[in-house]
Amino acid sequence: MLDLRIGARAALALAAASGPATARELVTESPEKSETSGSPASSARPTTAAGWLVLAVATAGGAGYGPYAPGTFGSAAGVILFLPLAGLGFPLFVLTTAALTALGVWAADEAERLFEKKDDGRIVIDEVAGQLVTLSPLLLLAPEKSFSPFWLVTGFVVFRVFDIWKPGPARWAERNLRGGMGVVMDDVIAGFFGALVMAAAIAVGLVLGGAA
Repeated sequence: MLDLRIGARAALALAAASGPATARELVTESPEKSETSGSPASSARPTTAAGWLVLAVATAGGAGYGPYAPGTFGSAAGVILFLPLAGLGFPLFVLTTAALTALGVWAADEAERLFEKKDDGRIVIDEVAGQLVTLSPLLLLAPEKSFSPFWLVTGFVVFRVFDIWKPGPARWAERNLRGGMGVVMDDVIAGFFGALVMAAAIAVGLVLGGAA
């Protein structure tokens, strides 16, 4: 119960500090991204196996085709992917997340060409990578809490706040980096901000309530 109160207060305070607009947009997208998964006119039809691989990675296995706010579906896919990856332990988790991020940069770059649109809303591998970064403190500080529904939901909300808010370096990366780097790295940076909040909340919970 102590962890519940601490994490809930942290997430709510973060959303409130980010402003009413950010709180309302927790299940929508940032202004730079489409709010829908795209129109039929912009549908991509790959003609090669490599093209289908690009779409599979860029859309996180189809999560990006969610009917509304595909980035939220992408973040949810990141939480789901975290569950099997958590069993790797922190060092391998970090390496796997780094590899996924690099793969995501390539796929996002290629997907922009297929969709003929910069940072198309259907590209959600960036949300997957950023969500994994935000959840990483669980493995480092409290691995026994890695499968806690409360902490997974808290990590999801915290990342969505930072992904929409995009403070400082995240906004710079979104506006100045090109191609796949511009699509992915702003979310990864937002994920690092989220990881700091998660680490602080977990640490306070451990100090006040013990490791259980």
